[in-house]
Parts: sequence; C-alpha cells; structure tokens
Amino acid sequence: MPSSDSSPQCLVQTLDNASWATPQGRWSAAELGDRKHWQRLQAQIKTVPPQVGWDLRQLQWLDHVGAQLLWEQWGKRWPEKLQTTDKQRTMLERVARFSDVPAPKPLPGGLMTQVDCLGRLVMHACDHFVSLVRLIGQLLLDVLRLLRSPLRGPWRDISGHLYATGATALPITALVGFLIGVVLAYLMALQLRQFGAESFIVNILGISLIRELGPLLAAILVAGRSGSAITAQIGVMRVTEELDAMQVMGISQGYRLVMPRALALAVSMPLVALWTILAALAGGMVAADLTMGITPSYFFESLPSAVKIGNLVLAMGKSVVFGVMIALIGCHWGLQVEPNTQSLGRGTTASVVSSITMVIIVDAIFAILFRNVGF
Repeated sequence: MPSSDSSPQCLVQTLDNASWATPQGRWSAAELGDRKHWQRLQAQIKTVPPQVGWDLRQLQWLDHVGAQLLWEQWGKRWPEKLQTTDKQRTMLERVARFSDVPAPKPLPGGLMTQVDCLGRLVMHACDHFVSLVRLIGQLLLDVLRLLRSPLRGPWRDISGHLYATGATALPITALVGFLIGVVLAYLMALQLRQFGAESFIVNILGISLIRELGPLLAAILVAGRSGSAITAQIGVMRVTEELDAMQVMGISQGYRLVMPRALALAVSMPLVALWTILAALAGGMVAADLTMGITPSYFFESLPSAVKIGNLVLAMGKSVVFGVMIALIGCHWGLQVEPNTQSLGRGTTASVVSSITMVIIVDAIFAILFRNVGF
C-alpha cells in the first residue's frame, strides 16, 4: 500500500492485465539524500522486473537527481511503455541529453608520440631560453638607465633585497659550510694518514673549498632560499594583479622588479660565498686539529702558499655570475606565473630546479675555461 507521506518509493501494480512500476512521493535531492529513504527505495527498485512499464504521473516531485536515478535504472534507454507529464518528460529528456557523454578516446602511443612529446619539451625549453635572453637584454638597458640617472634609481629596493638575500643568509650558510669543512677534513684524514701526507690536507681543503665547493655550496643555498622567494614574490604579484596595475600605470617591471634583485644578488652573492668559504675552512681546521694534530697556526701559515690568490678571484667572479643568473631565473619564472595558486607552486619549483641546474652548469663552464688560473 502506498504510504501517506512524501518519502520516495517505487511500487509495482497491475492495471488492465499489465504490470506498471509507479514511483510515488518526492524524488528530489533532499529526500534521496536521506540514508533511510535511499536504502528503502534502492531495495524496491531492485525488485522491479525489466519488462514492466513506468507510470510517473503519481510522483509529487521530480528533479534532476530523481530523473538521473530513473535513467540509470532504465539502463540509459527509454522504456517501451512510459507515461509522464509534460514537465517530467522535459526533465527526463534533459537528463538523457547530458548523460550521453562519449567515451574518452584512448591516448595515442608509439614511437611518434614519444618524439612529439620530446619536440614539445624542446620547444618549451627554447621559449624559456628566449624569454631569459630577453630578460638579460632588458637588464642591461635598465642598468644603463640607472647609470644615466643614478639619483632616481630604486636604491631602497636594492638595499632591501641586499639585506634579504645577503645578511639573512649568513647563519644557514655558515652552519652548512662549517659542517661541510668538518666532513671533508675527516674523510681526507683517513686517506692521507695512510701515506703519511697529513700536511697536504691544507692544500686539498684550500683548493677545494675556495675554488669550487665554497661558491658552489653558497650558490645552491641561495638558489633554494632566495631564488624561490623571488619567484613567489613576483608570482603573488601576478595573482593579485599588481603586475597588471604596474603595466597600466606605465611602471617598468624590469626596472623596478628585476634590476634591484639582480644587482642585490650580484653584490651579496660574492660576500655570502666568501663567508661560506671562511666557515668551511674553520670547520676543516678544527677537524684537522682534532684528527691529525695540525694546529691552526700551521693552517694559517700554509694556506697562503698552498692556495694562490687567483683561486679566490675566480671564486668571487663566478659568484657574481651565480647571483645574477639566480635572480634572473627567479624573476623569469615569477613573471611566467598565471593568476592561480597551482601555477604559483609549479613556478616556484621550476625556479629552484632551474637555478640549481644553472649553477652547476655555469660552475662546470668556469672550471673548463679557467682551468689554468690559480695553479
């Protein structure tokens, strides 16, 4: 017997020697969302034979949720016998039209697909390289503009970025550099002691830390710390439409955003590298004193003769290049950010990865080109 309330249900009745499924009550999202109503209705629908007709005229209410349930029950086909009102048929036709979604096409495979993906990656890399070259050219023009009118330059921005990228990076670079020096000294002591060449630890530590590891380690730390911050800052400006506002007001993005960061890192990066080198040498000196009895006084006396001044000049020179490239890559990825948070995360990750990769590549180029300097 049909119930007197408006709860959804589906009964099977026999009229004129024919079986009819007669849904009753309110087939709406509110009623079908009730667990008790849904469990009872689901049990009733399972008992409906597939060959019966459907009479929906006794329904009190039918929305798109109830229509979708009926369409799924019918196997996404119209039943042979169906009686509805005009509004119910319109609702069912709309559900049937939007439920007819074509199956997704399988992704193409094979060698040509892989070649196509590789070509897309190469084209994207070329686009980023062209944008980076354009950014370098714009930086040179902005520096010339600053030299022509230095009193109107963004010195406050430069000093702020100089503090953020330089002074605040000193603690972490000193800690990591000191620990790296300790580790290198202990590892070298194990090998040099076998040959009685403990005194050569000054030469090995001096050359490796001053010429290569010190600037490289400082650049990697700054790339992960300041490079990501630069990308995030400019990316947030893109999300909040500050970059669009600057463009509308005629403010040069390169002169006010890129150049201050590049100049600040060009100045702070050699100082941070020198600080890291000193911390690493201090760690190596302490470890050498503890493991091999090499006193700090001997370390200080032997270091100038073991490491020529050309190595330090080379380290400072490539640190300047590291700083400028880290700033440019961070600004490039920040300007490429789209106005959504997902793109901001991808840009920040790409900035860190690209900066560290660039640092290693540039360091390898310097090692090849200036292999005779300092020896």
